[in-house]
Amino acid sequence: MLLHTPEGHIGWQAEGFELPDVEGRLHRLSDYLGGSALLVAFICNHCPYVQTIADRLAQDTDELMAEGINVLAIMSNDFQAVSADSPANMKRFAAQHRFEFPYLVDKDQSVAKTYGAVCTPDFFGFTSQGRLQYRGRLDDAGRGASDHRCRELVEAMRQIAKTQKGPEVQHPSIGCSIKWR
Repeated sequence: MLLHTPEGHIGWQAEGFELPDVEGRLHRLSDYLGGSALLVAFICNHCPYVQTIADRLAQDTDELMAEGINVLAIMSNDFQAVSADSPANMKRFAAQHRFEFPYLVDKDQSVAKTYGAVCTPDFFGFTSQGRLQYRGRLDDAGRGASDHRCRELVEAMRQIAKTQKGPEVQHPSIGCSIKWR
């Protein structure tokens, strides 16, 4: 089912979590706070919206990480029901698109529920202290051509890193609903 993300509760404090990546290494939210900013992206492998933006996401997050902005991606779909989203397929998808950020498994879906994630992709931009300042889309290209796109997420994260405030205008992301148990 196609969904738009709801408005973010700007200023909301990120809830801590500990999730494994596709290799089984544990990552804690607290390990990624304290830098200039943090992007948490809820994505999956099988969603056509994520598939369309995956290479752009990799490019944009590479730039952000080079600037000291931390990035985590979380897969919260029920991969027992959607085998394309299994950890083994997450590993292949991440390699295919050259993801340099940790791609985490939210097997019990508790992090997605706590954060109010509704679709893939769903982007949350936090300050260095974990206060939400952005809940929007990657860019204005959607599933179309990306030659002359407005990189809204990149600009929002740079602004958060510099000022600890997100942009006033934020456009919702659009994607497939999270596949709940």
